[in-house]
Parts: sequence; structure tokens; C-alpha cells
Amino acid sequence: MIRVGLFSQDAALELLLSSAMGKEFQFFHQQEEDGIWELIEDRNCDIIVLDLNSHHEGVHERVECATRLIAEGTTVVVLVDDKMRATASDLVRQGAYGYLRRPPSIRELRLMLCRAYESSLIKQVPEPEPAVPSDREAMVGTSAAMQRVHQLIDCVASIEASVLVVGESGTGKELVARAIHTRGSRARKPFVAVSCGAIPETLIEAELFGHEKGAFTGTVGAREGLFEQAGDGTLFLDEIGELSPYTQVKLLRVLQQREFSRLGSNKLTPLRARLVFATHRDLGELVAEGKFRQDLYYRINVMKIETPSLEEHAEDVPQIAMHFLRRYAQSFGKQVTSIDAGAMTVLQNYSWPGNVRELENAMQQAVIMADGRQIMTAHLPAHLREDSPEVEIAESLPSGSFERQLRDYKIRLAETAIREHNGNKTMAARSLSISRAYLHRLIRSAEPVGFLAVESREPVSMARYS
Repeated sequence: MIRVGLFSQDAALELLLSSAMGKEFQFFHQQEEDGIWELIEDRNCDIIVLDLNSHHEGVHERVECATRLIAEGTTVVVLVDDKMRATASDLVRQGAYGYLRRPPSIRELRLMLCRAYESSLIKQVPEPEPAVPSDREAMVGTSAAMQRVHQLIDCVASIEASVLVVGESGTGKELVARAIHTRGSRARKPFVAVSCGAIPETLIEAELFGHEKGAFTGTVGAREGLFEQAGDGTLFLDEIGELSPYTQVKLLRVLQQREFSRLGSNKLTPLRARLVFATHRDLGELVAEGKFRQDLYYRINVMKIETPSLEEHAEDVPQIAMHFLRRYAQSFGKQVTSIDAGAMTVLQNYSWPGNVRELENAMQQAVIMADGRQIMTAHLPAHLREDSPEVEIAESLPSGSFERQLRDYKIRLAETAIREHNGNKTMAARSLSISRAYLHRLIRSAEPVGFLAVESREPVSMARYS
């Protein structure tokens, strides 16, 4: 949530913004300068919105206050009527983030406040020593699947070959791209990331290539595109499968010629940046369907790195969960330091269809809910708790009871499915329409008495199923 201090003489403005801006924003209205300084001193706001209405009294005093706020490093956004636009421009030159005409467009105000908030976070981070940034902490996990990803990154980091990162949503494809960047010779250069699916088709070309003044309707001046912004660094094009056929042709030419031109210009500019691509879609299928150019596919798919789903490296869940616990405990100022054994069991038993991104969301909520030093099961999202019934232990069920027979029947079904799929637990779970985590629980519940073979009913070693 972004906390906004509204410095205005208009009480109705706060009611309007509070209702229209949504739950992501919390407004604190103050009419007096002392109240604004108290908000800042108590750290109860992230941004100050200064309302400059020429018809209100004390407008010049509020401008002087804004000048002092800017000098102190406070992030300030200004709302002005037409008579005060020159004053607002002067405040921006002094360091205010930006200004909007009042009454503001809610969409434009929301966008400006979000960007101003991101800018304020960057200002709070101390300037690091000139050194190669490390990605090891960001890519958490020591499983065989994650070690394989690290090996592939190390292989390709110092080579200028095109890299295609594929995997389900939420598996950390951008982290892999950043790791390729930071482990290579371009580590001290810019890393520019863009989601091709998030930019309208009518704007994607201008975003990539840039444009000259008057290149199309609505352009005010010349603008660098992402190819230029990346410079000698790395440009990460996420969701490459969303590009239109026309843009695919333009991108293919850039990759072939290693040069491009801005819209509205004939001047060719060399492409200096390294390109890394990513998608959660099967590009091979898109090629077969005629939705993705085959020649472009071969251009970008020189080296492929596949990010595993969280279910495929479930042994990393405790380590990743603790990573997010430490991050959000520090971010929220909470004293949470550990995860209760029962809560950890719930985390390990869940199948995580949303992958690491879902785990991060769950841990963020758990840290917020925690009222002590430990995250308990009750602090986890409800759907995690509902999807994680207690593991049935053979000794706890009376011999011959209905529950015991039902448990043994489930175990035999699981064992048969695993055999039929040559030990592949993921495929076995899908054939039974259960989660892989639940299949693991069945296996663990059988371990005290041995996993039953369907034909011989003799105990079978669990080593090859683990």
C-alpha cells in the first residue's frame, strides 16, 4: 500500500481520491504545514501530493513549504490549475517528481504516484560500490534442478549467443536473465526488461525502436527506444510469444543486421545490447500453428534454459520460504524469524500451481499476519491449509478398520500409477487427478510398513520413488 500525504485546503478532494484510487493507496489529509511535517517525521507517508488551487488562501505558503520538502528529499507530486502551471514547472525543476492539472485524471494520477513511489524507493537505497552485482541470493535453491539452471547460466553468460528462457509463469525467468547479465562481461552496464505482452500492439514498435519528433500523431519530441536504452548492456524481452507477426519481422531484421532505426528516421544505429528472450508458451506449437515465425524462432533459440516449476524442486521450498520471510520481515519491520514445523509441513505439502511467485505471496501474507517471532499454520493463506490434510500414519489406524482399508487402497492405486509411468511421480499424479504433493503424502504414510506391491503384496523399497 502506498501512503499519500495530501496537502490541500479542499476536504472534498480527499474523499474523491480515497474512493476512486482503490485499496492500493491510503490518503492522509492535512490542511496545515505542521501536519505535513508530522506525517513525514513519523514516517506515515511515502509521497506528498501538493494541491495548488489559485482560488485557495495560503497558496504561496504551500509553495514555500513544498520547496523545503523537496530540499529535504521528500517525493512531491503537484496538482495545479491553469494559473499555477508555471509554479508547478518551477517546483519540478527544483526536484518535484511531476505535476498534473486539477481535477486530475484518476488513471494518470495512479500511474504517476506508482512511478513516484518506485523512484522514492530507489532513492532510499544507498549507492553501492562499483562492483559486479550478485544474483546468487536472488536465485534461491540448492536442488539438482536449480543447480542445472546455474550450470547453464554459467555456460552462456560470457558468450554472446541468443538465449531463450522458457518455463511456467512465476518460475523466475527474469531472475535467470538477470543472472546471465550479472555473470557476464556486461554486468556493470544497463539491464532493461520489458514484457512484450504488457505493451499494446500499436505501441510496441515505438517502445523498441524509439521515434523521432513527428513520427506519428501525438509525438511531441524524439525518444530513445529500448534498444538504445540498453546500450552495451542487456535487453530482456519477456513474453516474446505475444509479438504480432509484423513486429516479429522487424525484430528478425534487427537480429540479422544487428542495426535498427527509429520510427520516422532513416539513420541506422548499431545494436550493441545483448538480447535475452523468455516465454511461458510453447513456441514450437506456435510455429506449427503459423503464429510465430520459424526463422525468428531459430534466431532466438540458440541456447534454451528451462526454469523448473516449484513442484519439480519442492525440496527447495523451506529455503525459499525463509528467504521471503527475511525479506518481508525487514520490509514490514516485523520481528518474525522462523516458521513453525506445522506451517512448514503445509508449505511442503502444497503443490504450488503459481510456483515461486505464489510462495512469495503466501509468505508476504504470513509475515503480515504473524503477531510474534514465528509463522504459524493459522497465518498462512486459507487455501494452503485446506489443501494440506494431515498425513495418515499406518500405526494410528486400527487394523481392519474402514479408514485403514481406504488408506491401503489409495496406496495401491498410487503404487500402480507410479509403476505404469516408470517412476515418474508427476505423470502418475496427473493420471490419478491428484497433486504431486498428495502423492508424496501417500508414499510417506506407507513407509512404516513398506510400499505394497499390487501383484505380490510384498514390501518394495521406497528409494526409487523418493
